[in-house]
Amino acid sequence: MTAARITVNGKEAPIAPSAPHTTVLDFLRERGLTGTKEGCAEGECGACSVLVARPGVNKPTDWVPVNACLVPVAALDGQEVVTSEGLATVQAPGTPPALHPVQEEMAVRGGSQCGYCTPGFICSMAGEYYRPDRCAHPDHPGADTGDGGADAEHGPNGFDLHALSGNLCRCTGYRPIRDAAFAVGAPTDEDPLAQRRDEAPPAPVATEYRQDDRAFVRRETLAETLRLLRERPDAVVVAGSTDWGVEVNIRSRRADCVVAVDRLPELRELRVADDHVEIGAALTLTEIERRLDGTVPLLAQLFPQFASRLIRNGATLGGNLGTGSPIGDSPPVLLALEASLVLADADGEREVPLAEYFTGYRQSVRRPGELIRAVRVPLPLSPVTAFHKIAKRRFDDISSVAVAFALDVDGGIVRKARIGLGGVAATPVRALATEAALEGRPWTAGTAEAAARVLRGEGTPMDDHRASSLYRSAMLGQSLLKLYAQTTEAVPS
Repeated sequence: MTAARITVNGKEAPIAPSAPHTTVLDFLRERGLTGTKEGCAEGECGACSVLVARPGVNKPTDWVPVNACLVPVAALDGQEVVTSEGLATVQAPGTPPALHPVQEEMAVRGGSQCGYCTPGFICSMAGEYYRPDRCAHPDHPGADTGDGGADAEHGPNGFDLHALSGNLCRCTGYRPIRDAAFAVGAPTDEDPLAQRRDEAPPAPVATEYRQDDRAFVRRETLAETLRLLRERPDAVVVAGSTDWGVEVNIRSRRADCVVAVDRLPELRELRVADDHVEIGAALTLTEIERRLDGTVPLLAQLFPQFASRLIRNGATLGGNLGTGSPIGDSPPVLLALEASLVLADADGEREVPLAEYFTGYRQSVRRPGELIRAVRVPLPLSPVTAFHKIAKRRFDDISSVAVAFALDVDGGIVRKARIGLGGVAATPVRALATEAALEGRPWTAGTAEAAARVLRGEGTPMDDHRASSLYRSAMLGQSLLKLYAQTTEAVPS
């Protein structure tokens, strides 16, 4: 086990003497790379975004933007990072430094004013610039034609504006930034960062970084990790650190031992069998989204509404379920899909239905030393699905209420109904009474209205700063009426 090191803009540097909880953001700024800014310290503004070389979906390596304010620098031991400064200076040999194409477009189109948020925008934009399957053809079917075309969220160059959903700007305004995004071309063959995608990413390395009786640890295998968790049941388990990073920054929490599982091969598999889909608990949401490519429609509806692309580049299903939050976005969807969890410890594995997993506020049946290895979604899937997230913003917000539906409607009759709810109780819950009110009945306006009245009474909604209990109850009922209105034309009678 070697000393922890990280490669930044092509140059290797030791992580020491940083503390185990030191973020990538602070590590970079302490070394003079001040383009990486702190805006919110909780992954909402994107001023801190940097690029990390990760295993690719369509090429060996993807350049993935992440929030440097959330990730412990020790988590990137052995990995490669590129900052906004590195984009400008990583050029072909023998040529003088020049602006990166993304930086050039931001400059000439007025995409920067005060400049505080600009480096973060540029790193997120560069991640999309280097996305291997970004379509650069002007006839891209999702392209914005400039005249109110079908999809204003995609440019004629295939640029997906959701790539910037985690970046905020308070002074320039988004139109010139959008113009810059839609103007970038394709990387040239001489672009070294484009060439880097054809090589394998850095292999996972075992890490044991200690300082002042605190440690950040990554083992090579799941078996080694589970033995460590048996010895240290008090350890904090992290993958993308999108939740733990907020605890460290905002609440000044520290842990004696943090155990990273994000690069364990056993937690990064995605398999489609005859009777189920198994999703590794440490796959990021972006990886799941791109690998499934819409084959689980309800998950495909969830992903764009789950935080931002920057967060989805780090967040995992294992982490979202492991925190036990009653307002997590994935539990309602997975409840509607009748998912189960594969829990593993040093003695073996067991499978637990998600509907039986949560036992109280941020509590579950998971034992000390046990972690989530995978999520299993049974097949076949129900054909009528929807995910409705009620929040103050359309994207990148915490839900007031989240409702997921999965219905089988055959011959005009609801044969099966599964409804998952978030934000209406101390845990995510199934709407069992509403399911019973739907099953065996005709899929008609009358049935939907009667079931909506039942759904309004599900859970125990509370009043808080996001919504009142009356509003939450009303939105539950309205959500079912919306489902009926959206799907009746598509359901065979």
